[in-house]
Amino acid sequence: MTDNTLRTIYVCFPGGKHKVLTMSYDDGRQEDYRLVELFNRHGIRGTFNLNAGLESDTRRIPQSEWAELYKGHEIACHTYTHPTIARCPIEQVARQIMADREGLERLTGAPVRGLAYPNGSTSERIRALLPMLGIRYARVVQTTGQFAMPEDFYSWAGTCHHNDRLVERGKDFLALFKTQYLYLMYVWGHSYEFADYDNWHVMEEFCAMMGGQENIWYATNIEIADYMDAAERLQFTAAGDRVCNPSAIPVWIEVDREKHVEIPGGALVEI
Repeated sequence: MTDNTLRTIYVCFPGGKHKVLTMSYDDGRQEDYRLVELFNRHGIRGTFNLNAGLESDTRRIPQSEWAELYKGHEIACHTYTHPTIARCPIEQVARQIMADREGLERLTGAPVRGLAYPNGSTSERIRALLPMLGIRYARVVQTTGQFAMPEDFYSWAGTCHHNDRLVERGKDFLALFKTQYLYLMYVWGHSYEFADYDNWHVMEEFCAMMGGQENIWYATNIEIADYMDAAERLQFTAAGDRVCNPSAIPVWIEVDREKHVEIPGGALVEI
């Protein structure tokens, strides 16, 4: 039997948007002051991956300032002392991550659930360990040059490092128009590299160009992971005329390429 009422339903980002921009910066060096101010000025949001065990390094921002400086962004793990963890005993990897989580959580007062692999070091065994340590995603240093959503959040590869044609890639991202896809631009790096390469102007141009775009969701890494998890938990009727959202956060969908519908947390909605 043919059903002429079959719906076309797409998951959207908040507000019915189909693009998301996120940033990821490591080590908490002094140059983060300038980078955070730049992000905040243009409404861009991201994740800062920090080491709770390296407080004596005077090149880094004092831990007492982290909660205030990174407000509105995400603080994530980068291990306690930044070892190359693929060479470490697996129990030491667990201790490095948990000690970092505990230190960061004391400062932020909230769960810390993200990770950037230190020195990009990882392994299949480490990735299998992370869910048991309360880590929801982990970023690698390899990049794709693309704008696709990750297939594996524990091997999350960014679009590009900021020294890799950042402004050009930003223009390509802005030009994307096919709303049947979800697009992600993910930029990573270290803020001290802007001083090393004397190229702060690249990030300044990028942020001025990318900020304030109506069709872009500006999100942290964990917000993207949590949102996609909530989207996967949506419960649709077989006819596609109602949907239940058992999660706490609202999820947006597009129906029949005509309308965007918000499904509030805990709600059953007729579509």
